[in-house]
Order: sequence, then structure tokens, then C-alpha cells
Amino acid sequence: MAKTLMKGNEALAETALRVGCRFFCGYPITPQSEIMEYLSWRMAEVGGEFVQTESELSAINMLMGAAAVGARAFTSSSGPGFSLMQEGISYIVAADLPLVVVNVMREGSGLGNIGASQGDYWQMTRGGGHGDYRTIVLAPAGVQETSNLMAESFDLAEKYRHPVLICSDAAVGQMVEPVTLPELREHDINKYDWALRGCKPGDEIRTIQNVYFLDEDYENHLRQKYADIEANEQRWESIEIADAELVLVSYGISSRFCKEAVRNARSAGFKLGLIRLITLWPFPVKAFAEVSPSTKAFLSVEMSTLGQLVDDIRLATGCAHPVDHYGSMMALPETKGIIGKAQAVLKKVSG
Repeated sequence: MAKTLMKGNEALAETALRVGCRFFCGYPITPQSEIMEYLSWRMAEVGGEFVQTESELSAINMLMGAAAVGARAFTSSSGPGFSLMQEGISYIVAADLPLVVVNVMREGSGLGNIGASQGDYWQMTRGGGHGDYRTIVLAPAGVQETSNLMAESFDLAEKYRHPVLICSDAAVGQMVEPVTLPELREHDINKYDWALRGCKPGDEIRTIQNVYFLDEDYENHLRQKYADIEANEQRWESIEIADAELVLVSYGISSRFCKEAVRNARSAGFKLGLIRLITLWPFPVKAFAEVSPSTKAFLSVEMSTLGQLVDDIRLATGCAHPVDHYGSMMALPETKGIIGKAQAVLKKVSG
């Protein structure tokens, strides 16, 4: 199939249309505004509806309504706008509704800045809003993977009747790369028996409830849903971990620098490996079972000040290895810096 040069944000938007999404609502915020700009004219060409709302609060609640009638629908935001959506996402989880929310991450906290960053990991993987829930989180590292995961996100959302988050960032969203897009297809809005319908007297009345059912059967249903997601949907890429002395753990734009670091380190005789996370939740615990017994430590490489991946790496390894962090919320990782930090960590743990 032919490849097209596209910006990550635009490839994401076009892919959503091609897999049957016919409703988008959102509010502009850098660095995700190209998604809205693209859909503002392209959505009409496929017979869908585009709405620029007055706020992110309006967008997430309007999206809930679209999902309740069986439509494939999504919204996108960044930083402060994504934060405003958290209460709505919590209500969507309680209503068991499938939809997609895209977060093109930027620097924070507060208003932050428009540069690339990965500071929303905790927010995206711990639920983000009030209550006892988690969401499926997919993290692309390039334009082609942005398209692939966007296409898959709607299928996952409908499989589990659960929201799916796309964890992009300013670098992945703004970069231009060749991409092969899926064929255009329609989604049957009448496909699911849970979706709301207009009805006449005597017809079955369908309801969507956005409050948890307060009984043990529903609680067991929730436990089983999350257990099934953790068992079946962990995704990752392992690189040179069979004999690695130290394993990098990364995702998104940072993982691309880690791949180069592994190549350069190996050419210099340093046995470096990488686990690239594709799902942030469920966290790919299974990937760590494949790590070599000779591995002495792990290094989180991410664009955050505090090392937000560190806790999950420790949990995945049973706290059996030291875990350190390299990265900054204000700058892309440096390949030489990654290798230098990895060597320093290895020297420290080796005594």
C-alpha cells in the first residue's frame, strides 16, 4: 500500500475517520490543535459531525452522549485541558461506555508550556479522576504507530466497554513521517444491544447508568474486566534483553533515543537492553519475565523530572533490582547521556 507523509496529529485524525469515527468534539490547545483543524473540514467529507465546544468540560460530556448511542467518537486535548476532562472520564467508566480520549502531552505542572514532555504518566495510568478505576492507555512512538494504535483503540474500547486513552506527546504529534493508513470503512451504530435508541410504546427501553451498581455481582464484573485487560492486552517491544547487564525502560518519543543508545552501546561492547512500553496500562509486567538473569539494574528514561515510571518498574520486577531514572520534563533525552547514566548506575550497583 502507498505511504503518505503526514504529521502525527493529522495521521491520528485521518485514521479515526477511516475506522468509522463520525463524531468529534473538542477545544483547541497546543500541541494537539492540528487534530481539530484537520477534522474541522475532513469530518464533513465523510458525513460525520465536528463540534468545537466552549470548553473541555463540554467536550467530554458531549462525547459521553455520542458513545451512549453506539457511535465511534473521540476527543483530544493536552495538559490543562486533559485535566479538565477527568471527572467526565470517571463518569464514562461508571457508565461502561467505549470511547477514545487523546492526550498530546506537553510540559506541566499548571499551565506549563507547549514543548514535548511526558509528565502525565501518573495521571493517565492511575485513573486521573475520582473513584476506583483505570483506563487502557496506548503510547505510540511514531507516526505509523500513532495510526495503528488509533485504529485499534476503538476496537479495544468496544471489546471492554471502557474508555481508551492515547498517550501521545508534542514531538510524536508534530513530527512528519511516512504512514500507511487503513482503508475507509463505516461503523454500524446499531451494532450493540446496550446502545440507547429511540423507542415507541411497548419497545424495549434501554438505559445507561453513570453510577456504579451497588451490588456484589457488579463489583465482581469490574474485577473480572480489569483482570481480563491485564491478562490479554499487555503490549511491548523488547530489544537486546537476552544478555543485557542493564535494561532501559521507556515509551513514546524517549524510546526512540533509547533504541539509538542501545545500538551505540552494543557497538562499544556495553550490553544494554530496552523494554519499550506500548501499553502504559496494563503495564507490561510480562516483559520483565524475559529479562536475563545477568541483568543488574533498570533505568527509566522519560521526559519527567520525578521519574514517574520508576514505581511501576519496581513493582514489575518485585523490587528485585535497583531502578534509577534519567530524564527531564524540559528536554528530549540525549543518547550519550542515556549511555553515561546507564554506565554510572551499573558501576554503582556492581560495587
